[in-house]
Amino acid sequence: MSFRGTSIIAVKKDNKVCIAGDGQVTAGDTIMKGNAHKVRKIFQDKIAVGFAGGTSDAITLRELLEKKLSEVNGDLTRASVELAKEWRMDRALRKLEAMILATDGKKIFLITGTGDVLEPEYDAVAIGSGGNFAAAAARAYLDCAKDLSAKEIALKSLEIASSICIYTDTNFTYEEIG
Repeated sequence: MSFRGTSIIAVKKDNKVCIAGDGQVTAGDTIMKGNAHKVRKIFQDKIAVGFAGGTSDAITLRELLEKKLSEVNGDLTRASVELAKEWRMDRALRKLEAMILATDGKKIFLITGTGDVLEPEYDAVAIGSGGNFAAAAARAYLDCAKDLSAKEIALKSLEIASSICIYTDTNFTYEEIG
């Protein structure tokens, strides 16, 4: 599942995770908004999330993740799995078109509408139309640019994605955990 119209990346380095995203919202081939905030802290600022897909769908899923976090005392792994299970089994939720990256500063999870909860093999993962460009750039930076922080890598990777993907702008927001 891939979404046109955004790029969200999570980068882990030196016991910190930075989730960053662009601010562009599109409708078809029209830019509707350039300053959206698709990255947020939730659960008393202990969890950072970024989302791609339909805005209302993503907000719904973010709220459900926060509810699950409350139910399991902030355990991101359990909350993510419980959200994915509910997402797959609930007929109304199954129609939501969004993906979420979530981190507690130790783990990063990609939660999809198909019921997947994926913990990436590498210390960078991205979603959205420019996600593959951003993830490739981040992996290269992680291998070669030892002096850059997670935040610097995430933002530089989004810059590269925005220079390739027409659905990604340069109005970045980010949150760091860890």
